[in-house]
Amino acid sequence: MYDKNEVESFVSLLLDKICGLNTTKRLISDKIYLSDEQNGRIDDALERLKRYEPIQYIIGYTDFYGLTLRTDRRALIPRPETEELVDWILQECSTAKNVIDICTGSGCIAVCLAKYLKEAKVSALDISSEAIGLARENALNQRLDIVFYQKDIMATDSLWQKFDLIVANPPYVTLNEKIDMMPNVLDYEPSLALFVDDEDPLIFYRTIARFARKNLVDGGMLFFEINRKFGKETVDLLASMGFVDIVPKKDISGNDRFIKCKTQLTT
Repeated sequence: MYDKNEVESFVSLLLDKICGLNTTKRLISDKIYLSDEQNGRIDDALERLKRYEPIQYIIGYTDFYGLTLRTDRRALIPRPETEELVDWILQECSTAKNVIDICTGSGCIAVCLAKYLKEAKVSALDISSEAIGLARENALNQRLDIVFYQKDIMATDSLWQKFDLIVANPPYVTLNEKIDMMPNVLDYEPSLALFVDDEDPLIFYRTIARFARKNLVDGGMLFFEINRKFGKETVDLLASMGFVDIVPKKDISGNDRFIKCKTQLTT
């Protein structure tokens, strides 16, 4: 069901998180004894893996950009590509003061920005009350003060404040792409956070860009994670809406994955 590297990763994670046996302990131990309770929890985990449940949901956490974040079916599992987005933002926007993460999900982006942008006031928005609950837990676990909004960005014109940085990782997988997706995603992760209609795959980008036009300060920055199939189209959309300094960026796999741009400075 899984390739060798995945299996080795599963074994390591389960022994570490269920039994407290990290790699070092396993290497230096001649014999390892598991309790009945530990064996039972591992057996349960194996049955869930056989049903393609993601390991991050089984153990209840994932590591993301140096932080340990709670994960469950209330939100998408944070991806390595999104870590690349966070890294790019931290390099480009180290002096950001007022930040909002739209479609926050687990809160992974907002939590990292609040953790590492020491002077920033960070807000986060999502339509899902369940996702907001999970994101709030992650913020509390990191002892961070983040303002959360449960709102539909498609129906949100303003939050009555201005931001100098807006970031969004909205739904961008088209329904046509479902055929190529694995059961661990389709059967477990929330479809609300994944899919967009084939007829208008850029609807969230258009809406969030319109929100940004009104709610960014002059020269404010907008960052997106995007569908690799629509890199040029997203750049063209932002240009048509008056954004400047539009820069696309590929992920570590060479796919179009991120875009940054600015609002124009008024003279």
